[in-house]
Amino acid sequence: MKNNKPKYNQIIEAAVKVIAENGFHASQVSKIAKAARVADGTIYLYFKNKEDVLVSVFEEKMGQFIDKIAEAISQKQNAEEKLYSLIEMHFRQLSDDYYLAIVTQLELRQSNYTLRLQINKVLKPYLTVIDSIIKEGMEQKLFRSNLNIPLVRQMIFGTIDEIVTNWVMKEQKYDLMSQVPEVHALLIGALSSKG
Repeated sequence: MKNNKPKYNQIIEAAVKVIAENGFHASQVSKIAKAARVADGTIYLYFKNKEDVLVSVFEEKMGQFIDKIAEAISQKQNAEEKLYSLIEMHFRQLSDDYYLAIVTQLELRQSNYTLRLQINKVLKPYLTVIDSIIKEGMEQKLFRSNLNIPLVRQMIFGTIDEIVTNWVMKEQKYDLMSQVPEVHALLIGALSSKG
């Protein structure tokens, strides 16, 4: 499989940096190849085109991220703790890799409709994790029983996503991780059955 090959990973890592520094539209395949220390043609052994590189970056990083989240939340006792873990890990993943944060928060948004559809497909398992936390919270009677799950999922993902986008736009002028407790408290306040 292509992603077991070292050159594939080299290209993915180089693409994150090149796209973050130059923007997607100004990131020629030759720039990505140079940063990955491979010949231009090597990129086409693994990817159809530049758009395929962008989607693959997202697939790779999101896939690893979803696996980590699934493992972390499986060790938590209840939906409130799981939601805290999800927020914390989302923020940590992007605060630990500023180039990736630029790509996910800014560059992926400027892509064309077809590309956005592919990206939404990659995002689906993550949104399913959020759904499972909401359902569990309702079953555990920690969250209100009449929650509209798709709406709450949008609220949770939208909140987390917008906070990271704001942090990227403000060029990391504050500590993203310090926002976790308050974001969690605000979301739990909105979802809580104790109200």
